Amino acid sequence: METAFALAWVEEIAQRVAAARDRLTELDAAIGDADHGANLDRGFSEVRRALAESVPATPAEALTATGATLIRKVGGASGPLYGSFFRSMGKALQEGADFAEAFAAGVVAVERLGKAAAGDKTMIDALAPASKALAAAAGEGVEPTEAFERAARAAADGARATIPLRARRGRASYLGERSIGHEDPGAASSALIVAALGKAAPAW
Repeated sequence: METAFALAWVEEIAQRVAAARDRLTELDAAIGDADHGANLDRGFSEVRRALAESVPATPAEALTATGATLIRKVGGASGPLYGSFFRSMGKALQEGADFAEAFAAGVVAVERLGKAAAGDKTMIDALAPASKALAAAAGEGVEPTEAFERAARAAADGARATIPLRARRGRASYLGERSIGHEDPGAASSALIVAALGKAAPAW
């Protein structure tokens, strides 16, 4: 895994978040504060700036810097949650984990911080299936491109599966039954982040 891959992944995320900003905001308007798209777009714009000003030497440094910037610059719950995800990935890589293991460490960090589990109608509903797909692909020894495609499909399916769920965590949980029928914005943005892996794969 090259540093160029981590940088390409983050750059692709930033582009996809910018393109999906309005959709993410619309999803959040239905069951949240209507700021998810704007917050993430601003956060990844800051990440771009930070990585350009101080180019990381390793993938671990790139993801750690991404997480730290999101925590500092993004308001609401998404900054700390995504920040913890990327920082935990960076730490795991630094300690010798492979990519699937590092991704799993990031998911665990989000679960702990958000006190959420699969089925709670949160970003975990997209991230956890993606992590399982990556782990299975790693166990089979498949190429990164195929692994990332599997993860992206799993995350997208997980995000769509939040539509009929009643939210049990986050602001959406205050709506009770009214949260049913809406895709969770955090799951939607998580699926977008996982999908960005495929575009970055050539830099692996």
